[in-house]
Amino acid sequence: MSDVTLRLKSLTKTYLKGTPGEVQVLRGVDLELNAGEAVAMVAPSGAGKSTLLHIAGLLDMPDDGQVEIGGQDVSGKGDRTRTALRRQDIGFVYQFHHLLPEFTALENITLPQLANGTAEKTAQDRAMSLLDRVGVAARASHRPAALSGGEQQRVAFCRALANTPKVLLADEPTGNLDPETSDQVFDALMTLVRDEGLSALIATHNMDLAARMDRMVRLEGGVLKPVE
Repeated sequence: MSDVTLRLKSLTKTYLKGTPGEVQVLRGVDLELNAGEAVAMVAPSGAGKSTLLHIAGLLDMPDDGQVEIGGQDVSGKGDRTRTALRRQDIGFVYQFHHLLPEFTALENITLPQLANGTAEKTAQDRAMSLLDRVGVAARASHRPAALSGGEQQRVAFCRALANTPKVLLADEPTGNLDPETSDQVFDALMTLVRDEGLSALIATHNMDLAARMDRMVRLEGGVLKPVE
């Protein structure tokens, strides 16, 4: 694990800048993620973890600092380039799965690949392979309403990895699940991270799951600190 896939350098972010209600959420965040590495990010409520994930995922811009993906500084890129980078290099998973209800599990994973120019047969094969690795291949033809919460979230993981991204960003991916299902879903997520060799930054309040990742960092006071 020597290749740095995601590097955050001196990120700052302030809301309501220059007003009496100004809030400096990030005060110089630094982080490096290696290929195949899963890092847990823990934070008190309101500390800015979603803001940090949005900046790392090119959904928001920092006031200052750099975001590098695969060694390339992508901080100042235009909207079109950032959109392309998000589609190709970054996968997102949220607490709620956000699957498209009118499409099957297989179609939910195939569609992002088609949008990225992948041939339909290749996209379907990739989707089935991902579903198989997380243990829900038998549910490929089911729509989200016919899937359990854990199955829906595993499909969401597969969708996030459909275009073979370099980086996976997850915001409380097991936060809406019971403890037993959380363990199963977490195991599925870690299988994909290892198999795909990607970098994963996973925000969670679940300290048991956080302790099972490669390392843990805490976002507090606007900076990231290692948790020993």
